[in-house]
Order: sequence, then structure tokens, then C-alpha cells
Amino acid sequence: MVTAGTHNKLPLFRSPERLAWLTETLFAGAQEHGWQLQAWAVFCNHYHFVAISDGNPRSLVTFIRELHSKTGHEINRLDGVSDRRVWFQYWDSHLTYPKSYYARLSYVHQNAVRHGLVDTPSAYPWCSAGWFEVKASKPFWNRIMLLPIDRLSVRDDYEVPSDGWR
Repeated sequence: MVTAGTHNKLPLFRSPERLAWLTETLFAGAQEHGWQLQAWAVFCNHYHFVAISDGNPRSLVTFIRELHSKTGHEINRLDGVSDRRVWFQYWDSHLTYPKSYYARLSYVHQNAVRHGLVDTPSAYPWCSAGWFEVKASKPFWNRIMLLPIDRLSVRDDYEVPSDGWR
């Protein structure tokens, strides 16, 4: 699982177009570096994803470095600034136990609700919840989405403005 945040938690991706572009860039980078996204949630000032490596877990560092470089340069170009630090850092966790993996899938799918942006997870467009609801079997969906997530230790002290995606 990976969590990354913008420098000073600034809402630099605060428009539907920017959120869509960041999400698409995340997908492209994951594919390029051999990571299969299992869950994702992209916000104006941070993102989370859970992914499985196709074979070389060390490629995560390169994947994140390139993602942050590309998105940082483009956001600065769009905002007409140079040399502004866009990303602060990222944290990753190697999930080795099924229970931990499933809980984090649930956490990421439900993150937009946790941040108060939507009432149902699938209503947030830059999150995997809607995709997961369609692709997963109903019993598996229920198993994941009903897991308690209140005890998880995930770096997520980001305040997301309620208008940060409209």
C-alpha cells in the first residue's frame, strides 16, 4: 500500500480535470512498471493505492519517482510556477497477511466517504470503489466493504476540501 501527499498538504489537484489526469497518470505508471492496481483513491492533496507487483517490487521506487516528477512538472507548468515542490513524500507498506491486505483494500475503497466527500464510496469518480463493486463477486465485495477500518494505522491526516473535486 502506498500513500503520498502534496507538499504542505496543498490542494494542487483541485479540479475534476486535474484529478482525472493524476489518476490516468497513476494507471499508466503502474502498468509501465509492472504494478497491478487493486484499489486506489486520488484526492486534491494526496492519494492511496494498493497494488501487486508483477515480479520486481523494487520497481516501486522508480514508479513513484517518475509519477511525482511528471505530475509535479505538469502542475507547476499549469499554474505558471517553477521550482515549486509539489510532492512531500510517500509511505509504503508491504502487505503480507491476507487480513491486513483486505482491510487496506476496504480502507482505500471507502476513503472518499471517510473524508466526507460522498455518502457512498462508488459516488467518488477518482476511486476504485465503483470499479470494485462491478468487478467483484457480491460475497467478496461484502467481505471487503464490511471490514472494520477504524483501527488501521494509515497515514491520512489530510483535510480534503469538500469542493476539492467538483
